Parts: sequence; C-alpha cells; structure tokens
Amino acid sequence: MSKKNNKQEAHRTAPEAVLPQMIRDRIFPHLIYVAAKLGIADLLAEGAKSSAELAKAVGAQPRSLYRVMRALASRGIFAENKNGKFELTPIAAPLQSDVPGSVRTWAIMTGESWFQRPFGEILHCVKTGKDAFSHVHGMALFEYLKQDSEAAETFNEVMTKFTETQTSAVVAAYDFSKIPKIVDIGGGKGTLISAILRANPRMQGVLFDLPYVIEEAKNLLGKESVADRCELLAGDMFEAVPNGEAFILKRVFHDWNDELSIAILNNCRRAITDNGRLLVVEGIVPPGNAPSQMKCDDINMMVAAGGIERTETEFSALFEASGFKLSNVFSTKATLSIIEAVPV
Repeated sequence: MSKKNNKQEAHRTAPEAVLPQMIRDRIFPHLIYVAAKLGIADLLAEGAKSSAELAKAVGAQPRSLYRVMRALASRGIFAENKNGKFELTPIAAPLQSDVPGSVRTWAIMTGESWFQRPFGEILHCVKTGKDAFSHVHGMALFEYLKQDSEAAETFNEVMTKFTETQTSAVVAAYDFSKIPKIVDIGGGKGTLISAILRANPRMQGVLFDLPYVIEEAKNLLGKESVADRCELLAGDMFEAVPNGEAFILKRVFHDWNDELSIAILNNCRRAITDNGRLLVVEGIVPPGNAPSQMKCDDINMMVAAGGIERTETEFSALFEASGFKLSNVFSTKATLSIIEAVPV
C-alpha cells in the first residue's frame, strides 16, 4: 500500500472521522427501504440489470434510482459491474422476498412513515420517559395496528419471520424433556409451543393468549399435528394465568415497563407450583461498553412501544420483586437467551 493510501486509511479511521460518518450513515436505512419496497433484489435474482431496466420494471425515474443503487453498492448492497449493470450480492440477498432469513418486510416496515415518524421525536422519550409512537399517533402501537390493516399485516409478517428464525434456536438450547406439561403465556399463534411439543412427543401443552389470538392458533396447531396435546385457553395475562408447573414467556416482557412486567410475574407466581420453573425468553443487554445489537433494539422499544430490553441484573430484580429467583441463563444461537427462574 502506498504512503498516500496509508494516510487516507488513517484519516478514515481517525476518531474525529467516526462521528461524522455515523451522521452521514443515517441515509442508508432509507435507501434500503427503497430497494425493499420496489423489490429490486427479486428483479436482480433474475440477472444483472441496468438502472434504466430496473426503473422501467418498478415505475421509477432512472437517474434517481441509479443514484440510490450507486450509494447502496458503495456498501456492498448490490454491485455495479463494468457494463454499468447492477448485480445481487450476498449482503443484498436477504432483501429477496422468499428466501430463508428474508428481511425484506422488516426493511419495508422500518421505512414506512407510520413507523419512521416517531423516531424523529426521540427527544420526547428522553424528556418524559414515555414512548414517541403514542406522542406522534395519539395511540399506542398495538392500538394503531388495530385500525390500520396494512400496517398490521406488515408488522405481523415481520414478527412471524422473527419467530420462525428464533424458535428452532430456543428449542435446541434447553432440555424440555423432563417437563410433563408446559404453559406458553402470550404464545400468539402457537409457533413456539408447536415446536416444543414436536420435539418432545410425551409433553402436553397449554397455549394462553387473548381470545382473538387463540382463535387464530387452531389452524397452526392442527397443521403441526400437536392439537391433540395442546389445550387452548383464552384470557388476559394482566388479570390471571392458568395454573401449571412450567411456564414459558417468549418476548413478552420487553413490551412492558417494570410495573406491568411485575404484574404479569405476580400472576405467574400465584399460578405456578412450588417446585415449578419459569422460562423467560428474551434478549439480554450486556453490561458496560460492549457492542451489542440489544442496545439498539432497546432504543426501538423505547420509541415504538415504551418497552425495555433488560440486563441480566434487571431481570433478576423483576424476579425478586415477584417471588421468583433467577436460577440459570441458557444462551441460544439466536439473539435470545432462556432465563430460568424458580419460585421462592
């Protein structure tokens, strides 16, 4: 490498250059949104195409689309070949619609106006401790989704893909074989409990969620051939939960503040047997300055839902406040951990 290139590299990595670069990088989520929304990756899966060809296919202005593609290609998201055509790259591949690990719908959701606007009001969160979504839209996220069917469909698809990716990792990371019956609290359509029951043929299950969610779960449980081993119970976890020896709650507590999380845990403590175990499946925020995606996910929760991603110490405090004790933590191959607690 020449001395000139060495100097250029040093300038790029100098501390004073880092923050300006981060500020400039704010544009890339918007560019990824454009590519996802227009289905560019799906088109390039058929072969390299020029910006003019892409623009004609998606109804865009060729020069403007070229500028977007050029910027994305500068980060390895697509690549411009020597013939001036753009190609799919490994980094861009997950923007395809129907591939394992697809993030296309996620990229679309995070760029839509209804989701994006609250992040412009993040200062409101910092000053008030309240979520920005309610401040912008006049209602909480889940209330908003009830009245916007298109947004709800996008949101639900994103959550489903997350669950599909995470479920196998959760099932593989914990020994469920000694549990005769497990209660999945807030288990949605039954993706997790179906996977647990399939992996443990002697186990019985209970799926507990709101009435309209439980109704939607029947099809999946039947499709997965576990309906005969899984009881469906409707209710509100803030009021009461079914009695049981083992409870599992996946991605429940990150939606709620400490007060509401403790309310759920208090109901679990009243319903669990003295020798029972509570399994909380959540991401854990590492302490100190360690880089972690969970620290960014925590900001998403603060802005969009008023929820919290927690450290292991914070989970332990929640358990102690509700009659449980943290007994073990099991890592998974996903970004989630299984936090085991027992009644005290």
